[in-house]
Amino acid sequence: MAMKTSELRSKSVEELNQELINLYQARFGLKMQISTQQSNKTSELGKLRRDIARVKTLISERGANK
Repeated sequence: MAMKTSELRSKSVEELNQELINLYQARFGLKMQISTQQSNKTSELGKLRRDIARVKTLISERGANK
C-alpha cells in the first residue's frame, strides 16, 4: 500500500484530500482488526502512518505555494 511520492505529486489537492481520508479509514480499520486480534499486521500501521505524513506534507506544500 506504500505510495511513491512521485505518484502523489501528480494529484490535485482535492485528490490528495480524498487520499488522506482513505488512509485514515484504512488505519482505523487496521487498528480495529489488531485490537480484536483479527490481524497481527502491526507493521502496516507504520506504513500507513508514513503514507499519511507524505500526503499531509504535499498538501501543506501546495498551500504554501499559493
